[in-house]
Amino acid sequence: MKRLIPVITFVLFVFIYFTSFALSSGERLIAAKKIDDNKNITKLLSKKSKLNPEDFINTYQPNREFSRICLQIYNYLYRAHYKKMNFDDNLSENVFKEYLSSLDSLKFYFHQSDIDDFQAYKLLFDNQIKTGNLDAAFIIFNKYHRRFIERIVTVVNNIPKYVDTFNYKKNETIESDRAKINWAKNSDELDILWKKRIKNDILNFLLDGLKKKEIKKLLVKRYKNQLKRAYQMTSRDVFSTFMNSVTQIFDPYSQYFPPRDSENFSIRMKQSLEGIGAMLQTENEYTKIVRLVPAGPAEKSKQLKPGDKIIGVGQGDGPIVDVIGWRIDDVVQLIRGPKKTVVKLKILSGNNREESKIVSITREKVKLEDQSAKKKLVEITRDGIKYKIGVISLPTFYLDFEAFFKRQENYKSTTRDVRKLIRELKKEKVNGIIIDLRNNGGGALQEAKDLTGLFIKTGPVVQVKQREVRKKVEWDGNPEVVYHGPLVVLVNRLSASASEIFAGAIQDYKRGIIIGTRTYGKGTVQSLQKLQQGRLKITLAKFYRISGESTQHKGVIPDINFPAIYDPEKIGESSYSQALKWDKIKPAFYHPFKDKADIYKRLSILHAKRIIKNPDFNHFVESNRFKKEMRNRTLISLNILKRKKERTDIEKFRLELENKRRKLKGMKSIKKLDELTQNDSEKDPFLVESENILIDYINQTSNN
Repeated sequence: MKRLIPVITFVLFVFIYFTSFALSSGERLIAAKKIDDNKNITKLLSKKSKLNPEDFINTYQPNREFSRICLQIYNYLYRAHYKKMNFDDNLSENVFKEYLSSLDSLKFYFHQSDIDDFQAYKLLFDNQIKTGNLDAAFIIFNKYHRRFIERIVTVVNNIPKYVDTFNYKKNETIESDRAKINWAKNSDELDILWKKRIKNDILNFLLDGLKKKEIKKLLVKRYKNQLKRAYQMTSRDVFSTFMNSVTQIFDPYSQYFPPRDSENFSIRMKQSLEGIGAMLQTENEYTKIVRLVPAGPAEKSKQLKPGDKIIGVGQGDGPIVDVIGWRIDDVVQLIRGPKKTVVKLKILSGNNREESKIVSITREKVKLEDQSAKKKLVEITRDGIKYKIGVISLPTFYLDFEAFFKRQENYKSTTRDVRKLIRELKKEKVNGIIIDLRNNGGGALQEAKDLTGLFIKTGPVVQVKQREVRKKVEWDGNPEVVYHGPLVVLVNRLSASASEIFAGAIQDYKRGIIIGTRTYGKGTVQSLQKLQQGRLKITLAKFYRISGESTQHKGVIPDINFPAIYDPEKIGESSYSQALKWDKIKPAFYHPFKDKADIYKRLSILHAKRIIKNPDFNHFVESNRFKKEMRNRTLISLNILKRKKERTDIEKFRLELENKRRKLKGMKSIKKLDELTQNDSEKDPFLVESENILIDYINQTSNN
């Protein structure tokens, strides 16, 4: 079930252990209704006879409260959002498309005749939003609700027959890229599509070693759960879904939080961080990992990565619960829990052709000290010369705001910690320093500004601009320079926001060399606005580098590029269709250091020569090429023999590629890819090459 609540970009911190909180009277009524609905649907789903769709279909209606909130949201978006948009026919058409996508992006429920009927509303949304009229939105949703219930009931009633009668050796395929497919003409055409979809599910289970009896139970339970969640929806859920279709037209981060989600959001911001340390969002019918919290249990486990899909959740030694098609908040309910307890996650990595895996993670409190800046001293001998390299790892831009505003003497901050680490490294007489910002998702803007100040005298660091408001330039006014020597900043696709501000400023000042992959591209500023009921998160401003270029969408382009680990089409700002675009404003007035373009060119040549024979870099390049090739194969075979061969071929390729790398490095080969998780002693190839580039940099600058 695709985004039945406003979860298009609703990122949830699964590591938070919620406490109880007071509910408004309206929310208590909704909660009471859900209790009654739960009793009723439990009775309906327990019937031994075939289910009747009419027993599960509800009719949803808007009310005056929704109209008033709609008007508030309209006024905020129209008057304050950074992206100035007129509420006209063009916007109405975009809302129409986004709303249909939020309901049925995979085109599994609506008929073409439904879409034809909806054309009457396509150009009405702009005027209806401006007047608080939600009739068209609810009419479309009620049709969707009916189609959804009818389809899921049909599936539940027929799964036992499907499992027993499907020909699993028949040569047929299913298209996984649903954007290539038109809406089904009628119910018969959808029947064919759904039979293929269920057959694909069954094949996945068969290839995982499950018996047909187990598969029947699992699939019936999966779709009954979806039926239950659809039945328990409220009119507020419908309103939230529609309003978030409106906010998504502006940008991915603007979002309406209904009252209960708004209270949960506040609690998440205040509570201690306990759980696995991951940020999630919904992608079609899957719960996808967007980011791992630095120093959290998930990151420390080295078993999960952004882009992985969670398809099952279990507790300790208990069974795995299938969560495909679940609402994201229900998935979170299963994942969260007290520290020291174990949660099991069934994960689908990369594309649907890969086998699933089960990982176990012990929930823990994410400690601030674990996220603090850390240093290490690396000694390297090259051509008979010994070099000392200081590496400072910075997982996030942190600041103890409460202690800072109370003017406590020893408040904790990124800049204070890094200043101390640099001074310690200087005592060790390092030849150069690397600031490692990989996977650093940002944090306090003030810290990005102050950290830049450790490497320059004074000057602008970043520009902030609201819509039709004069830009504001954030300055470093502290003339103290803590470190004057050779500097490298290491970034990757998950370096975002404050990381991009710091890296961009260092690059614009020509103070150091930026190495790695293109950064995330998060260059917008959001604010929470109170509504009559709930809150609106709205994008009010954009960040611009002192060069005038935005960090939005493009991110920071390194001076020397490394192979990408994360696909920019799947991870990063450019992966969002409605992301605000890159642009430029007038540069700030600043004094850059001496232009080092010639030096950077020589460094790039030396780097290119070195990595030609680098087993790790070649492994990443070949692996990325293979993954892209697999993603482009959108036709999935429904022949079990071909599927088995495909799995075997993928496993064989990955194993051969890994052993090729290991052979070139003089390492022992492995027989199974599972053995990889047992070897954590290898050096980080990207950090090693960064150290080599820094040594080249030291030599080049000393010769000038």
